[in-house]
Amino acid sequence: MRKLLLVAAGVLGSWPTVQAQKLSATEQKIVASVQRHLPQTEQLLEQVVNINSGTLNLQGVRQVGDVFRKEFDALGFETEWVPMPAEMNRAGHLVARRTGKKGKKLLLIGHLDTVFEPDMPFTKFTRLNDSTATGQGVNDMKGGDVIILAALQALQENGLLNNTTITAYFTGDEERGGKGEAARADFITKAKASDVALAFESAAGLHTVATARRGSSSWQLKTYGQAAHSSGIFKPSVGDGAIYEAARILNAFREQLSQEQYLTFNPGLIVGGSEVEYNETKAYGEVVGKTNIIAPQANVAGDLRFLTEEQKENARVKMRAIVAQSLPQTRAEITFADGLPGMPPTPGNQRLADLTDQVSRDLGLGPVQAGDPGSRGAGDISIVAQYLDCLDGLGASGKGAHAPGETINTREFPLLVQRAALMIYRLTR
Repeated sequence: MRKLLLVAAGVLGSWPTVQAQKLSATEQKIVASVQRHLPQTEQLLEQVVNINSGTLNLQGVRQVGDVFRKEFDALGFETEWVPMPAEMNRAGHLVARRTGKKGKKLLLIGHLDTVFEPDMPFTKFTRLNDSTATGQGVNDMKGGDVIILAALQALQENGLLNNTTITAYFTGDEERGGKGEAARADFITKAKASDVALAFESAAGLHTVATARRGSSSWQLKTYGQAAHSSGIFKPSVGDGAIYEAARILNAFREQLSQEQYLTFNPGLIVGGSEVEYNETKAYGEVVGKTNIIAPQANVAGDLRFLTEEQKENARVKMRAIVAQSLPQTRAEITFADGLPGMPPTPGNQRLADLTDQVSRDLGLGPVQAGDPGSRGAGDISIVAQYLDCLDGLGASGKGAHAPGETINTREFPLLVQRAALMIYRLTR
């Protein structure tokens, strides 16, 4: 173990706070337990990474859930599978709970699914060198899920879960969330019964956590023009066509909104021509057109990222105003669909970051600070951020999430388990 920093204890309200104190004898035992069980921890990570659990692979998501459920059962948690309506085409969620009267009531958040569906090339857990391993979802977020379990196992080995209230909630569709209130109704209920939410999405490293995350929503733009011979383009009787109207709108979005902090909007798909079909569910478009025909229709699909609901609504107002200023003989319409809300920074969230910083310093790992919200996407924790103090980015570190060759930093992984275990311990005293 690295040399421990000497510090003194302090309290801010009921929170463990940033005052220097060295690890107690009990905390040193927790760290020793984490280190002792690292081979089994890595075996568990390898086991779940080697099961494809793309969001739409319902059997695979449930299979990963079954693996984790056995681990929680062994720790004395009460476990249940929360199913989703069949028409939602989602696997459901794993919930593990224990109740007591000691310390804060914790909600530990993970997810079972990955972006890698069965029709994509499969990458098993593979050690690349002494500090890196690869595999589907190895850091986003099966590594984070395993950190939760390994931390709880270290606490249980030392009799430190007794009389605590902890809910571990592993959703089955974080990457492609199911539609409708049922998708997260139980999740919200569990959050309202908790004091603190800790989410184990990918870490930016040992020294950064997330006290805020941007939300996400989607938009769809449709433009219409007059079909005519291309030689008539721009004539008053023919107008500018649907594709030029789409281009006008997109460029105006870029010019008028692109400099606002934390606000981004990306047109991810565009189709335009004489005949257009766009399947939103499959994110797939088909188009027929000729260069000598003015396109009568164009479709654009995009996302909108924001930090607060106010920022989201203000952006939508501006985007609607831009859409309304049509080119000659064209018209356009834009629709918006909500996704995940934003998670703004709060004093309570910062206190959790301060706790992480103190634990990190006590472990000899150096300081931790809140990262830039603009560097992170949306996550499940945002859904419950309005109900309790929240912190994210406590999971595994690595590179290339959501892409072939995703990696995990295996040197930092055990240190992140130690940090998580001590945070849970201090919060539940």
